Amino acid sequence: METLVRCAQVEDKDKLVAFLKEANLGTDGVEDSIDCFLILEDENERIQATLGIEPLGKIGLLRSLAMTQRTGENDLLLILEQMLQLAREKEFNSLFLATNKSSSLSLFSVLGFEKEEKENLPQELFASEHVKYIMNVDNSVFMGLKLE
Repeated sequence: METLVRCAQVEDKDKLVAFLKEANLGTDGVEDSIDCFLILEDENERIQATLGIEPLGKIGLLRSLAMTQRTGENDLLLILEQMLQLAREKEFNSLFLATNKSSSLSLFSVLGFEKEEKENLPQELFASEHVKYIMNVDNSVFMGLKLE
């Protein structure tokens, strides 16, 4: 399968929102931050994976990691590496993520993310409705990565 990772464009919004809804992920804010989403497509321009950043000042919150069953480990690493590059291009100082899936901790640790205690999170993160929600989810873990 030939794949391509690219930044989402305004005209991708409907297709991206449909993909996220199919994965049971929230779509609030997608339109406002469409230029902070990456799309991995197959040779037929079908979305195979996506990952976005919710911009919160100079801090980015990774959001909406979704993939099909056809998405391989190399594809996942590719989209993650491209996201780190995009975050640097957008001049974010740091990236954060929240998860309640312990299986993802080792993957993000390999990329340099470190576990963050909730009480040590930067105030900017609390502007995100997603963060406010995640704070009340059992077993949720936050991780951060400095980009400077």
